[in-house]
Amino acid sequence: MTSLVDLLPSEAIDLHGHADDWRAAIRAAGDLLVATGVATAEYTAAMIGNVEENGPYIVIAPGFAFAHARPSPAVHRTGMSWVRLERPVEFGSPNDPVDLVVALAASDSGVHTDAMAALAKVLLEPGADQVLRAVRTPRQLRALLLDEAEIGGAAAEKPSATQASVPHAAGKPRSGPLKILTVCGNGVGTSLFLKSTLESVLDRWHWTPYITVEATDTISAKGKASEAVAVLTSGEIAKTLGNLSIPVQVIENFTSAAEVDRALRELFDL
Repeated sequence: MTSLVDLLPSEAIDLHGHADDWRAAIRAAGDLLVATGVATAEYTAAMIGNVEENGPYIVIAPGFAFAHARPSPAVHRTGMSWVRLERPVEFGSPNDPVDLVVALAASDSGVHTDAMAALAKVLLEPGADQVLRAVRTPRQLRALLLDEAEIGGAAAEKPSATQASVPHAAGKPRSGPLKILTVCGNGVGTSLFLKSTLESVLDRWHWTPYITVEATDTISAKGKASEAVAVLTSGEIAKTLGNLSIPVQVIENFTSAAEVDRALRELFDL
């Protein structure tokens, strides 16, 4: 299993970055991928193009952007970079301004999944944003990511009796677990963060046996809609998906369990 710190060496971390706009911010993260031999400059251009095409959905939490593009020959191996900006920039997102930019280059759509789940777990911890912005050295950042239990540590709210009831979606007879899709432009990055947040809420509600979660991209989501009861995604991606046969819940903060909780309550009329 590939760990988070295996993909993020100290040389790929810049805690004093500078950028005049969002393109420069992504370029700063991409330059670190190039410098560490993970990807080429063409991949950096693809990350910028992804936002130009799909909008700033990569800004998954207040102040936090997760830059990525599809796997391609421009990626030599799976790796990450981390840039903390001295001065935040605007992406045109409800979660602006952004001062943390993490970039992912994946050699295929599966090898990085464990690391993404680990990073999502870190970001879900209460107080994680303050801790990650306070680190002083790359070594300290990597130590925190290696032992995410040091961040936060608040106990999860216990589910109520209503939450613990078996979910049912209108018009979908339940012969097995229901499925919810989390969707992003490429299906290899931000959708995994949202998947992890959704699964944490389902676990707290004791609904894990009844609902499965699949992270996917916009193209695949249209074909998979018939298999699912709902889609969770960003506002930009929701516009790209258009009218589906199932409800589409817009989530602004992909790391907010409270926002996902509210979306589920609306979806299942709780």
